[in-house]
Amino acid sequence: MTVRLLTNIGRLWTGTDVCSNAAVLIHDDHIVWAGPASELPQSVPGVIDDIVDVDHVENLGGGLVTPGLIDAHSHPVYAGNRWAELAMRTSGSSHSAIAAAGGGVNSTVTVTRGTDPWTLCNGVRERLRQWILAGTTTVEAKTGYHLTRDGELADIRMLRSLEGEPSMPRIHATFLAAHILPPEFFGRRRDYIEAVRLWAGDAAVAGADSIDVYCDEGHFTAEEARALLLTGKRAGLKARMHACANERVGAAQVAAEVGCASADLLTQANDDDIKALAHAGVTATVCPGSALNSSRAPAPVRQMIDRGVTVALGTDHNPGQCGITSMPLVIGLSVAMFGLSVTEALRAATLGGAAALRVGDRGSLAPGMLADIVLWDADHEGAFAWAFGLRALRVWRGGTPVQP
Repeated sequence: MTVRLLTNIGRLWTGTDVCSNAAVLIHDDHIVWAGPASELPQSVPGVIDDIVDVDHVENLGGGLVTPGLIDAHSHPVYAGNRWAELAMRTSGSSHSAIAAAGGGVNSTVTVTRGTDPWTLCNGVRERLRQWILAGTTTVEAKTGYHLTRDGELADIRMLRSLEGEPSMPRIHATFLAAHILPPEFFGRRRDYIEAVRLWAGDAAVAGADSIDVYCDEGHFTAEEARALLLTGKRAGLKARMHACANERVGAAQVAAEVGCASADLLTQANDDDIKALAHAGVTATVCPGSALNSSRAPAPVRQMIDRGVTVALGTDHNPGQCGITSMPLVIGLSVAMFGLSVTEALRAATLGGAAALRVGDRGSLAPGMLADIVLWDADHEGAFAWAFGLRALRVWRGGTPVQP
């Protein structure tokens, strides 16, 4: 049993409010008290009889402290890169020309399938370290670049094992075999969809938390997504969906109908989609980094908030479009692109992310919550809108300092 006191916090943003000259008391991996240092209790029943007897006292030098950030949308399990494809795209090459040159999602599938598990795992480990060192203590991590039963299940088991290693973020593993039709199933679309439905139960047993379907032109239809998501829910997986990223194909309406935990990207969402998400209580996860690479207008985030939709943020880290692993950068981009206040963006990156993942034990600094905490290189949260990648000075996961 360890009791840790974080003191001399200049500004504490708890997820719901702010207090100055604050302190946080941690018992093992949970918070037992947080608030103004002047109100720090002398004892906490069942935790400590006298505050002077805490095991560790850490002076945070008057800095800004927030909950650990939550990335609600990422694709970190892959091998290789598609930088040449990005250069072609920015030079005006069409999707068909890129595909003819060997690019596209299936190029990553080919490389990932051909990479030995040790090398693949080391690459994913290195990426996840970037997240936690930047202040992100929970990462939603999707599979989707093997597109075979054994490969997808191995990816889920790898994510679960990495989560247990020292100085790794918490992982919410999402089964995304319904990413794109793999080449060996060309002309056998129905067969692949039925295969993915059969794999869903195995994915849950392997440790997946959610099932995701990429519902868009060139991916899967709304009807296919509905069948896949309902199968996943019956297997005990939370449902989430890539929706309205490029075209409106009915994805947001299906997300509402199925009761998805989140509908993600939503670049093309209209008012009817937003109303449906609000009515169904579906969290909207938006990703400004990948939106920057789109020629379309950004997602209508202000309309979502005004309609009462809970908004979460994600990096959408993936090999073909966006290499961001910094949620502080995502917060800054959200302020600039979506017109969010710093507080709204911070809330989306903490409590909003917790809502998207349907976890109630993180996203705020309050008694009973996991002690996932970040000390920033700033004394006010406004620095997130200035720095475009504010530096994390220290990170605690479950009350344990993360070693740089």
